[in-house]
Amino acid sequence: MKFKATLPVLLLALSPVAIALALAVSVAYGSKAIPLDTIRDALLHFDPDNVDHQIVRHSRLPRAAGSLLIGAFLAVSGALMQGMTRNYLASPSILGISDGSVFAITLCMVLAPNSSMLAMIFYSLLGSAFSVIVVFGLAASVFSRLSPVSLAILGTVIGTFLSSVSAALATYFQVSQNISFWYNARLHQLDPGMIQLAIPFAVVGLVLALLLSKSVTILSLGEDVSAGLGVKTTAVKLAVMGSVVLLTGIAVALAGKIGFVGLLVPHIVRMIARVVDYRWIVPLSAAFGGLFLTLCDVGSRFLNYPFEMPIGVVTAVFGVPFFLYLIRTKGGGMRAGKD
Repeated sequence: MKFKATLPVLLLALSPVAIALALAVSVAYGSKAIPLDTIRDALLHFDPDNVDHQIVRHSRLPRAAGSLLIGAFLAVSGALMQGMTRNYLASPSILGISDGSVFAITLCMVLAPNSSMLAMIFYSLLGSAFSVIVVFGLAASVFSRLSPVSLAILGTVIGTFLSSVSAALATYFQVSQNISFWYNARLHQLDPGMIQLAIPFAVVGLVLALLLSKSVTILSLGEDVSAGLGVKTTAVKLAVMGSVVLLTGIAVALAGKIGFVGLLVPHIVRMIARVVDYRWIVPLSAAFGGLFLTLCDVGSRFLNYPFEMPIGVVTAVFGVPFFLYLIRTKGGGMRAGKD
């Protein structure tokens, strides 16, 4: 018991060091390697005439910070969804929530092509909320009992439909080039201004996730147990989905749809930290998710050097086999107190 209690504390304590190292590697290495002393000078004594300083300030730093934040947002979203639904297959990409955000951004490009970055964020949040309402509303109203795999299939079908409609609209209204960023998740094109605008929304989503983590732990034990312990399950679920909408919508607005981070990272946390309490799982998922996507981004620069591999391909290399493993071994179902 002492070991189990100490391990997540140790992991949380070490995560800032691991993240700092990952960020340093992300800033230093790419198509052009930049020495650490040059990175230091670019941060402390910026010279606008120095090309390396320009690369560090305007390309590498936003990319590293963006990958860290997006990974954290998606991982926390996945952890909350898995705990709330007791479904190990739940994640923003599997249940079509990310597709809803891209669909809304496509509508924004069609209906209001000159929209501000803040408007893009709001459209992405609305699309995320729309997908949540459709997927879970349909599951609750049409099916009396939906297995974890069936819910994943339903989310995938709705997500594929929204993605297809988005592609059709983009082609018909000739905005495919403008919307391609959100289809292909190009971390190297992250906008620093968009990151700054997104931070307040993300802070609300993360704080809400932390505040709800104890209730999510109780929800993961089942509806009857939760009700017996006095948890207002409907209110908690609505609040959890509010956090998921905020975090997923912001992640998609920043870089487009990135799959499998929200599916994979919470499982890694449970296996390494050996915990089922979401008061540990949520913060550890944030740390591991940011670290995971940052390292995947670094890997994407070298897998097809000197060209970059799409980040979605790198995350899929890890995510697809793990997804199939979950279906084969667990059927997606979550059993209380077990991984």
